[in-house]
Amino acid sequence: MEKKKMGRPTDDPKTIVKRARMSEDDVKKLNECCDILQLTASDVIRLGIQELYEKIQKINEKI
Repeated sequence: MEKKKMGRPTDDPKTIVKRARMSEDDVKKLNECCDILQLTASDVIRLGIQELYEKIQKINEKI
């Protein structure tokens, strides 16, 4: 059996898998974002999480 090739080593390995239930409309929006930004769905979701997290941090700073 052939050895599986390893990807590039990274400082931030993505080892955790999460699942989400989405409507068809959510999937269409996600796919449109992927097409426009030329990113994977995982990358778009991570960007969305980062943006939301930054907004929350700004709100917490004001309190």
